[in-house]
Amino acid sequence: PEEHLPQDACGVFGIYAPTEDVARLTYFGLYALQHRGTESAGIAVSDGESIMVYKDMGLVAQVFNDAALDSLKGIIAVGHTRYSTTGSSNWDNAQPTFHAGVNRQIALGHNGNLMDVEKLQQKLIDGKHELGGKGLRGTSDTELVAALVAANESETTLGALKEELIELKGAYSFV
Repeated sequence: PEEHLPQDACGVFGIYAPTEDVARLTYFGLYALQHRGTESAGIAVSDGESIMVYKDMGLVAQVFNDAALDSLKGIIAVGHTRYSTTGSSNWDNAQPTFHAGVNRQIALGHNGNLMDVEKLQQKLIDGKHELGGKGLRGTSDTELVAALVAANESETTLGALKEELIELKGAYSFV
């Protein structure tokens, strides 16, 4: 369909390991997935309370060094390598994408194809979701989904994911 926008070729990686160095394990996972995306790389780490995201343009080994990995402390991590097919090739479109809403913070890595992107954009424009004065920074469909989940009024993140992801059309994976 005309409204179908292809998303990125990329690698996504996620890990939950409370007793391990999740940032370093994610780095190695992304390094192994480097062939899935060479434009940018990023890792988001959470301790269960807050999220720290480190991302930049370039290969995994160029983006991360020991100091960067040592600064990412937590029990859960998601990582992403990107080769853009939609959206500009710039830092704002590097993933994981981070958004903070009234009830939650979310870092999202995405691989796939979403259709009806215009419908998602209209949902934000119509004011059904409050972004707390923070608009969209990137131009990818991942940015839209992260903003919708962060701004969802559900009391739980799982509830917000269920409400927002049920409306998505296409083939995709999220971490």
